Amino acid sequence: MDRMKTREIKIGNVAIGADNPIAIQSMCNTRTSDIDATAEQIRRLFEAGCEIVRVAIPDMKAAEAIPGIRERISIPLVGDIHFDYRLALRAIENGIDKIRINPGNIGGEDRLAKVVEAAAARGIPIRVGVNSGSLEKELIEKYGGHVTAEGLVESALSKAAMISAMDYHNIVISIKSSDVRMCVRAHELIRDRTDYPLHVGITEAGTVWAGNIKSSVGLGIILHEGIGDTIRVSLTGDPVEEIKTAKQILTTLGLRKGGIEVVSCPTCGRTSIDLISLADRVNELCQRKEYENLSFKVACMGCVVNGPGEAKEAELGICGGKGLGIIIKHGEILKKVPEAELLQAFKAELDQYLK
Repeated sequence: MDRMKTREIKIGNVAIGADNPIAIQSMCNTRTSDIDATAEQIRRLFEAGCEIVRVAIPDMKAAEAIPGIRERISIPLVGDIHFDYRLALRAIENGIDKIRINPGNIGGEDRLAKVVEAAAARGIPIRVGVNSGSLEKELIEKYGGHVTAEGLVESALSKAAMISAMDYHNIVISIKSSDVRMCVRAHELIRDRTDYPLHVGITEAGTVWAGNIKSSVGLGIILHEGIGDTIRVSLTGDPVEEIKTAKQILTTLGLRKGGIEVVSCPTCGRTSIDLISLADRVNELCQRKEYENLSFKVACMGCVVNGPGEAKEAELGICGGKGLGIIIKHGEILKKVPEAELLQAFKAELDQYLK
């Protein structure tokens, strides 16, 4: 399906919407007022491939930390704000690149107007966020006494309309649920009802293991239907894991070019080397930022039965034997090396593509 047509929005130095690439976003789990810890986590996220990062602004100390964080990072910074409109005003004044608010809990229309006025003065986008866990009671009652995709869409569009009625259209919408099917349905419903860029994700997806599965299924369907301008994989864990999964989802669907695809065999009784550990290390190596502009397949195989043949389709390959392995390039055996030296030998060949 063709990609949903949305308007272009600038978040700092990143453009989203229209024909721009789908941007990967995450959120820090540090205390924002701890400038050192927050900036360091953002550095790690950036190295992993994060393009937009959000931080919580629960109090004025967090809002006052924004300049200190901004001067240490190179990607757009989004402030997540609830209840107190003054935090939004201070975040904007201190150089935030985008704010995430719920117009329904910011303290009334007059206070929302002040936030919109401040955002408009600096060209700061406003993300209208609606989650299934915070849907208004009247919309729950309207749709049968429980949270529905229809209710989520109505809530999001009504909140966006509150801002657009103030003649401000620098808006991003997000409608999230931890229920995968509900989340997919909500995005299908909103697709033809707005041209504002959509930030998509499965909220509160769970731990790294469970959350990766739910996010991959949900985001895979939504993105495959041409919906989404920025994405976040929400995991209970190190946010760097969110970036790894987001990149894999996009490259698997063909929505992002570049990056090394690692394929590996599932192992069997013929495997004579520690392929599981080796494959993990090869994958971790290939995800490094220094290799992000390389675009080819790498194979990591466990034995000589299928390994050489499977590796023929890859640019580079490792095939394990008993205590040793072979490096394969363009389907041809390049060298045999001891098992302990396989990763180092593979990296040396990989580095040749950087010259």
